[in-house]
Amino acid sequence: MISVCTYCGVGCEIDAEIKDGKIVKIHQVKNGKSSGGELCIKGRYGYEFLNKRLQKHLISYDFIKREAENMPFFLQVRLANLYEYDERFYEAPFSLAADIAAWKIKDIINKYGNRSIAGIGGARTNLESAYLFQKFIRNTLKSPHVDNCARVCHSPSLSGLKMSIGEGASSVSFDEIFNAEAIMIIGSNTTQAHPMVASRIIKAKKRGLKIIVVDVREIPIMKFADISVILPFESNLLFVNAIAKEILKNSLQNDEFIKNRCVKFEEYKELILKDKYDKHFFEKLKGFEHIKSQIEEISKIITSHKTIFAWGLGVTEHIDGTESVNAISNLAMMSGNIGKSGAGVLPLRGQNNVQGACDVGCLPYYLPDYVRPPEDFVGLMTPDIIEAVLEDKIKAIINMGEDILHIHPNQNKIAKAFEKLEFLAVMEVMDNEITKKADIVFAVKSAYEKTGVYVNAERRCHLSTPLVDSNLPDDWEVIKHIENRIKGDYDYKSTEDIFNEICATTGRFRGGSYEMLRNFPKPWPLSEESEILHKEKFSTPDGKGHFHYHKYHVRGEVKDLLEGKRKWYLNTGRELAQYNNAAQTKHSEKLLKKYDDDILLVNEIHKEQIGDKVVLKSVYGESKPLKVKFTKSVRPFTLFTTFHFAKNHINYLFGDEADHKVKTARFKSVEVEVINVTPAK
Repeated sequence: MISVCTYCGVGCEIDAEIKDGKIVKIHQVKNGKSSGGELCIKGRYGYEFLNKRLQKHLISYDFIKREAENMPFFLQVRLANLYEYDERFYEAPFSLAADIAAWKIKDIINKYGNRSIAGIGGARTNLESAYLFQKFIRNTLKSPHVDNCARVCHSPSLSGLKMSIGEGASSVSFDEIFNAEAIMIIGSNTTQAHPMVASRIIKAKKRGLKIIVVDVREIPIMKFADISVILPFESNLLFVNAIAKEILKNSLQNDEFIKNRCVKFEEYKELILKDKYDKHFFEKLKGFEHIKSQIEEISKIITSHKTIFAWGLGVTEHIDGTESVNAISNLAMMSGNIGKSGAGVLPLRGQNNVQGACDVGCLPYYLPDYVRPPEDFVGLMTPDIIEAVLEDKIKAIINMGEDILHIHPNQNKIAKAFEKLEFLAVMEVMDNEITKKADIVFAVKSAYEKTGVYVNAERRCHLSTPLVDSNLPDDWEVIKHIENRIKGDYDYKSTEDIFNEICATTGRFRGGSYEMLRNFPKPWPLSEESEILHKEKFSTPDGKGHFHYHKYHVRGEVKDLLEGKRKWYLNTGRELAQYNNAAQTKHSEKLLKKYDDDILLVNEIHKEQIGDKVVLKSVYGESKPLKVKFTKSVRPFTLFTTFHFAKNHINYLFGDEADHKVKTARFKSVEVEVINVTPAK
């Protein structure tokens, strides 16, 4: 049986050896279309969480104590069926947990109205559950407030690409890397975050691929790069605009492509050529003067070679994430590098189904297929949901597989909001920070235990089948049972029933079926044969690519460099052996042995200032003590750490600064104070 890896947006195909109903080994699928026939360490060893997963449905003692007297008699008499589970929860039969959840949801709506409930989640489960989740929130509960974890990662990619080419997704498959002549990677630690994409890049390098890597620190993929650019923090838009200006000043653009396929170019060109922040601006930044010549070289490469533009959270998790993505798409259009083999845009999505969750409408401002809802039914984004909780406007959250109390920013604020909630229902595979605060926890199947479609970062739809059996419900089954107790419209018998509805109602999946995907994982649009988007026209209403100019605004480290100041700035990211909140991966002995704690990277020049253990403090909060590792891979006064382990409170350091348009948090740069726990040597 073929399943899909439960981790990053590559969506690798996996197979397994089973003994006594348990996975004992995971294998790569030799002809895996997304994996390329390989697996990373998480794909191979990240299954041991199944031995530690939630097995029981839970209801908190506090909730029962608070609500028992308010419940209807038919529920009160059944509370005798609750059994002590641990110091926080009772164990509950599924039917009772669903009955109580449905009753409390109706109670919330009756007291406060439909818009007092929000739904958050959907990127860690299958497409069918994500679709039904947003349908349940919108159609059954009549609330517009539904969102998913794209809010903290690639919402700016959707926003930035949609305004230029009309489709917020990759235009090429991963294998098109082998047909490219150059690739420009910006803000993506690809070997750590998307290793099977990095594997293709390294193999293509041996065939002559030119590699340009842009980041704020030295990362492993730079070992293979022809050009490695280390930028100051928060200067992506400055850099990309400077390349665009260099192209236009030297008339390197593809005039034929622009004339035939694009609009608004002359207005854009005029504004870019007037932009004072060009390649010469870098000569004013001490230590970055050489970037001027790198811009000159890059502009020649991307206009004379078939180029793929790939990026990650190092681009999107900034206040100008949308603008920077849009500026990258400007480069693709002006160089004619889109809509053909070996050229295009490739946002490297983070979760195994975050593309799919967005495709089927787990966003407050898009219904399935990115159709805008009526203006009076546009919901709140997750940061606004948190504000609404604090303002007593939202009283309940239904959460499906998103640990908001770990992976989101401004955790002090979020913790206060969750204390105010009247009701929190959670569907989860693992015990984590959000389950600790839940009133009801539904234990649900993991990706390795269920059937369903997952849409990866190249838009490829994989039909995953169970590797092992489980008696637990899938997320969609929990939703169905609660809906049946509230309204009674859902009669789905299987995920296939739901997928058939998706294919009948959602354009990009039209023409699809389980039968189609059993034979071959296929990228949407499922009704077409090509894996390349935008071949003849773009997905905009007029079919044209739209140029937009965005001005860079000096701030942060760039401002400090101009003023001769030095402050500490922190950047965060992933480590290969762990994944996001580590709720699953920390249970693998092999993965934990590779990386068992968040480590703070500090430049060696600071050995006399910084001890072996420090606390970081920002205006929003502070971390717990962190181990320090001295290295040359980060620049002086810049720091890097992962955020995998909740105990370290890394996301307490970040505040509400976020992308101007879609409120994705500025995780990639925050000014901090470094406090020694142990003295410097």
